[in-house]
Amino acid sequence: MKQIFHKITSFLMAFVVLFSTMSFTVNMHYCGDTLVETTVFKKAKGCGVEMQNPSTDGCSITKKNCCTDEQLVADGQDELKISFDNLTFEQQQFVASFIYSYINLFEGFDKEVSTFQQYKPPLVVRQIYKIDETYLI
Repeated sequence: MKQIFHKITSFLMAFVVLFSTMSFTVNMHYCGDTLVETTVFKKAKGCGVEMQNPSTDGCSITKKNCCTDEQLVADGQDELKISFDNLTFEQQQFVASFIYSYINLFEGFDKEVSTFQQYKPPLVVRQIYKIDETYLI
């Protein structure tokens, strides 16, 4: 059981390190106020309504493009601190309480613990099965 727990914990810790150091981008393409396309790790293609530049030079009226592209970047952690040299008092308190509670989880219990040994059963005044006329057959 301890080996299985150790393997599961090490697997989860590896995923935590992987996802904390990984960075990714989310590209979103909006047409007006509506979200048309969302992509992760690559550029959004768009909706095909992009404005083309007019070929006339004398035209002074230009139309604003209704499409916008947004990019969310989640930067990962670049430096990993492998060892700690000093702990604050709060961190020491947390580690001590965690270890204490973790050790107490696997403490052996007596199998013959009885909480009702000190108490005597109540005296039977009437036989209830005769009063209710319920008999086991």
